[in-house]
Amino acid sequence: MSCLLMTAAVKAQTTAPEQKIKDLNIPLITPVAPTANFVKALTVGKMVYLSGHGPDKPEGGQVVGKIGTELDVEAGRAAARLVGISLLSSLKKEIGSLDRVKRVVKVLGMVNAEASFTQHSQVMNGFSDLMVEVFGESGKHARSSVGMSSLPGNIPVEIEMIVELK
Repeated sequence: MSCLLMTAAVKAQTTAPEQKIKDLNIPLITPVAPTANFVKALTVGKMVYLSGHGPDKPEGGQVVGKIGTELDVEAGRAAARLVGISLLSSLKKEIGSLDRVKRVVKVLGMVNAEASFTQHSQVMNGFSDLMVEVFGESGKHARSSVGMSSLPGNIPVEIEMIVELK
Protein backbone atom coordinates (compact mmCIF):
# COMPACT_ATOMS: atom_id res chain seq x y z
CA MET A 1 0.00 0.00 0.00
CA SER A 2 1.39 3.44 -0.87
CA CYS A 3 2.19 5.96 1.86
CA LEU A 4 -0.57 8.24 0.56
CA LEU A 5 -3.18 5.46 0.78
CA MET A 6 -1.96 4.41 4.24
CA THR A 7 -2.16 8.02 5.45
CA ALA A 8 -5.71 8.33 4.11
CA ALA A 9 -6.69 5.03 5.77
CA VAL A 10 -5.25 6.13 9.13
CA LYS A 11 -6.98 9.53 8.86
CA ALA A 12 -10.31 7.82 8.07
CA GLN A 13 -9.93 5.62 11.15
CA THR A 14 -9.06 8.54 13.45
CA THR A 15 -11.61 11.11 12.27
CA ALA A 16 -14.00 11.83 15.14
CA PRO A 17 -17.65 10.89 14.48
CA GLU A 18 -18.87 14.51 14.85
CA GLN A 19 -16.38 15.61 12.18
CA LYS A 20 -17.24 12.60 10.02
CA ILE A 21 -20.95 13.61 10.11
CA LYS A 22 -19.94 17.07 8.83
CA ASP A 23 -17.52 15.71 6.22
CA LEU A 24 -20.17 13.33 4.86
CA ASN A 25 -22.84 16.06 4.95
CA ILE A 26 -25.21 13.85 6.96
CA PRO A 27 -28.16 15.99 8.07
CA LEU A 28 -29.02 15.08 11.66
CA ILE A 29 -32.61 15.94 12.53
CA THR A 30 -34.46 17.16 15.59
CA PRO A 31 -35.78 13.92 17.07
CA VAL A 32 -39.56 13.66 17.08
CA ALA A 33 -41.22 13.10 20.45
CA PRO A 34 -42.20 9.54 21.39
CA THR A 35 -45.74 8.61 20.37
CA ALA A 36 -46.56 6.86 23.67
CA ASN A 37 -45.32 6.36 27.23
CA PHE A 38 -41.65 5.53 26.49
CA VAL A 39 -38.34 7.28 25.87
CA LYS A 40 -36.31 7.38 22.66
CA ALA A 41 -33.04 6.65 24.47
CA LEU A 42 -32.05 5.50 27.93
CA THR A 43 -28.52 5.53 29.34
CA VAL A 44 -27.63 2.89 31.94
CA GLY A 45 -24.00 3.08 33.03
CA LYS A 46 -21.92 3.12 29.86
CA MET A 47 -24.68 1.65 27.69
CA VAL A 48 -27.29 3.57 25.71
CA TYR A 49 -30.44 1.71 24.67
CA LEU A 50 -32.29 3.30 21.78
CA SER A 51 -35.95 2.47 21.13
CA GLY A 52 -37.12 1.42 17.71
CA HIS A 53 -36.95 4.31 15.24
CA GLY A 54 -38.47 4.66 11.78
CA PRO A 55 -37.27 6.34 8.58
CA ASP A 56 -37.83 10.03 9.35
CA LYS A 57 -37.52 12.27 6.28
CA PRO A 58 -35.42 15.43 6.73
CA GLU A 59 -38.39 17.55 5.59
CA GLY A 60 -40.77 15.80 8.01
CA GLY A 61 -42.95 12.72 7.86
CA GLN A 62 -41.73 9.20 7.28
CA VAL A 63 -41.08 6.87 4.38
CA VAL A 64 -43.94 4.37 4.12
CA GLY A 65 -44.53 1.17 2.20
CA LYS A 66 -43.98 -2.57 2.30
CA ILE A 67 -40.73 -3.94 0.87
CA GLY A 68 -41.35 -6.31 -2.02
CA THR A 69 -44.62 -4.71 -3.08
CA GLU A 70 -44.55 -0.90 -2.80
CA LEU A 71 -40.77 -0.52 -2.33
CA ASP A 72 -37.80 -2.41 -3.75
CA VAL A 73 -34.60 -3.44 -1.95
CA GLU A 74 -32.79 -0.21 -2.89
CA ALA A 75 -35.62 1.96 -1.52
CA GLY A 76 -35.58 -0.20 1.63
CA ARG A 77 -31.81 0.30 1.97
CA ALA A 78 -32.30 4.08 1.66
CA ALA A 79 -35.06 3.93 4.30
CA ALA A 80 -32.75 1.96 6.63
CA ARG A 81 -30.11 4.68 6.19
CA LEU A 82 -32.71 7.30 7.19
CA VAL A 83 -33.48 5.23 10.29
CA GLY A 84 -29.76 5.35 11.07
CA ILE A 85 -29.78 9.13 10.82
CA SER A 86 -32.80 9.25 13.15
CA LEU A 87 -31.05 6.99 15.65
CA LEU A 88 -27.85 9.07 15.50
CA SER A 89 -29.95 12.19 16.07
CA SER A 90 -31.60 10.70 19.17
CA LEU A 91 -28.27 9.36 20.38
CA LYS A 92 -26.65 12.78 20.07
CA LYS A 93 -29.55 14.38 21.95
CA GLU A 94 -29.13 11.79 24.73
CA ILE A 95 -25.32 11.95 25.14
CA GLY A 96 -24.40 15.40 23.80
CA SER A 97 -21.72 14.33 21.31
CA LEU A 98 -21.30 11.31 19.08
CA ASP A 99 -17.58 11.47 19.93
CA ARG A 100 -18.50 9.80 23.24
CA VAL A 101 -19.44 6.55 21.44
CA LYS A 102 -17.01 3.70 22.03
CA ARG A 103 -18.85 1.30 19.74
CA VAL A 104 -22.18 0.28 18.28
CA VAL A 105 -22.85 -3.02 20.04
CA LYS A 106 -26.15 -4.57 18.90
CA VAL A 107 -28.84 -3.75 16.36
CA LEU A 108 -32.26 -5.25 15.72
CA GLY A 109 -33.67 -4.45 12.29
CA MET A 110 -37.31 -5.15 11.52
CA VAL A 111 -38.28 -5.07 7.85
CA ASN A 112 -41.92 -4.66 6.79
CA ALA A 113 -41.91 -7.11 3.89
CA GLU A 114 -44.29 -9.20 1.84
CA ALA A 115 -44.34 -12.88 2.79
CA SER A 116 -41.96 -14.23 0.10
CA PHE A 117 -39.32 -11.49 0.56
CA THR A 118 -35.91 -12.86 1.62
CA GLN A 119 -33.45 -9.96 1.33
CA HIS A 120 -33.91 -8.46 4.80
CA SER A 121 -30.16 -8.27 5.43
CA GLN A 122 -29.59 -6.34 2.18
CA VAL A 123 -32.15 -3.76 3.32
CA MET A 124 -30.41 -3.48 6.71
CA ASN A 125 -27.06 -2.88 5.01
CA GLY A 126 -28.21 0.71 4.44
CA PHE A 127 -28.11 1.19 8.21
CA SER A 128 -24.97 -0.84 8.90
CA ASP A 129 -22.98 0.88 6.16
CA LEU A 130 -23.87 4.28 7.67
CA MET A 131 -22.65 3.23 11.13
CA VAL A 132 -19.29 2.16 9.64
CA GLU A 133 -19.07 5.43 7.66
CA VAL A 134 -19.55 7.43 10.87
CA PHE A 135 -17.73 5.30 13.47
CA GLY A 136 -15.28 3.26 11.39
CA GLU A 137 -14.54 -0.20 12.83
CA SER A 138 -16.37 0.82 16.02
CA GLY A 139 -19.54 1.03 13.95
CA LYS A 140 -19.49 -2.69 13.12
CA HIS A 141 -22.07 -4.40 15.30
CA ALA A 142 -23.90 -7.62 16.07
CA ARG A 143 -27.16 -7.53 14.10
CA SER A 144 -30.43 -9.30 13.56
CA SER A 145 -32.54 -8.64 10.45
CA VAL A 146 -36.06 -9.99 10.62
CA GLY A 147 -39.14 -9.74 8.46
CA MET A 148 -42.44 -8.46 9.80
CA SER A 149 -45.91 -8.65 8.30
CA SER A 150 -46.45 -5.00 9.27
CA LEU A 151 -44.88 -2.13 11.19
CA PRO A 152 -46.42 0.99 12.81
CA GLY A 153 -47.71 3.48 10.25
CA ASN A 154 -46.71 1.11 7.43
CA ILE A 155 -43.05 2.18 7.72
CA PRO A 156 -40.70 -0.13 5.78
CA VAL A 157 -38.01 -0.45 8.48
CA GLU A 158 -37.79 -0.07 12.26
CA ILE A 159 -34.43 -0.37 14.02
CA GLU A 160 -33.36 -0.38 17.65
CA MET A 161 -29.75 -0.05 18.76
CA ILE A 162 -27.47 -0.52 21.78
CA VAL A 163 -24.33 1.63 22.04
CA GLU A 164 -21.40 1.57 24.46
CA LEU A 165 -19.92 4.88 25.64
CA LYS A 166 -16.26 5.65 26.32
